[in-house]
Amino acid sequence: MLIGLVLLLVPQALAAQSNTGSALIFATVERAPFAYRDGDQFAGFSVELMRDIGREIGRPVEFKLAPRFADMLGLVELGQVDGAVANISITAAREEVMDFSQPTFEAGLQIMLPPEDGDSGSLFAALFNRDIALAILGAAALLYGGGMMMWLFERRRQPYFDRPLKDAMFTSFWWALNLVVNGGFEERVPQSRGGRVFGVLLVISSLFIVSIFVARITAAMTVAAISGNIDSLADLDGKRIGTTAGSTAALFLDQREIAHGDFDDLNVLLKAFEEQELDAVVFDGPLLAWYLTENGSQSGRLLPRVFKRENYGIALPSGSALTEPINRALLSLRESGRYDQLRRKYFGPSS
Repeated sequence: MLIGLVLLLVPQALAAQSNTGSALIFATVERAPFAYRDGDQFAGFSVELMRDIGREIGRPVEFKLAPRFADMLGLVELGQVDGAVANISITAAREEVMDFSQPTFEAGLQIMLPPEDGDSGSLFAALFNRDIALAILGAAALLYGGGMMMWLFERRRQPYFDRPLKDAMFTSFWWALNLVVNGGFEERVPQSRGGRVFGVLLVISSLFIVSIFVARITAAMTVAAISGNIDSLADLDGKRIGTTAGSTAALFLDQREIAHGDFDDLNVLLKAFEEQELDAVVFDGPLLAWYLTENGSQSGRLLPRVFKRENYGIALPSGSALTEPINRALLSLRESGRYDQLRRKYFGPSS
């Protein structure tokens, strides 16, 4: 019986020993700065963290690139890989079909806007739009018409207006402009009866003209500023919003009944944003911040508010025996300071 027990346990011990040293296969996708290709190697915060975890538990880690985020999660759900790392949000729906490690990163959803949606861009757009241009042209036409009417009345009564039509155009306009802006033009008081009557009417009407003109300009600037400004989720209504299909951002927008376009891939989404096909992108804040850092502030701007906080984790097949070893390794890396070192490397000292 003792010999039989030994014969039974030896193969299991050998198998366990073999399994201990074998490489772990983890799926990933290109989601800088968490996972991306650097030449022939994989790099990124999640990739390096997983390599360190592998060293802690005595297992080398190899990475398998999935074409899409959903494909990566599918490999985990079907148990075709040992796990997956990237910017994988821990959600209740995903927890039903797979396991997760302890949180590896705290992030959240943010909104990225084109650079011209900033304050300076909105003010410029508000000052130079069709309504304001029409108001300015209308005011200029009224002033020109009023000045030329006064020229007709006064051209034979005082030297200022006594000039040919082609020479009187600007001087008459200038007289009307001074009358409206300053409330009078004492040096050029009308001499004719018709000119005096018209001058009085012009002074009185100018009070209303200026008020209407200012109100029209103010209204146009307000409408332009409001229509071009996005500062919160409420401002997304009626805008062209984009995110990736099946993401937590898409679910978040669906729950709030905010219309949006779904893109199969993050790169396709960012390409559409660059080509000005979108007014805003709603996605994981760290990835959007990395995109802006790599491409410069002229590429867009990120609203500082985090609209929904999320935790990223390492995805594992349901019932995986790696869950506890990985969690213990994560705790060890945090206590040793290695985790903070990696975080500073990819997200800066203030992260």
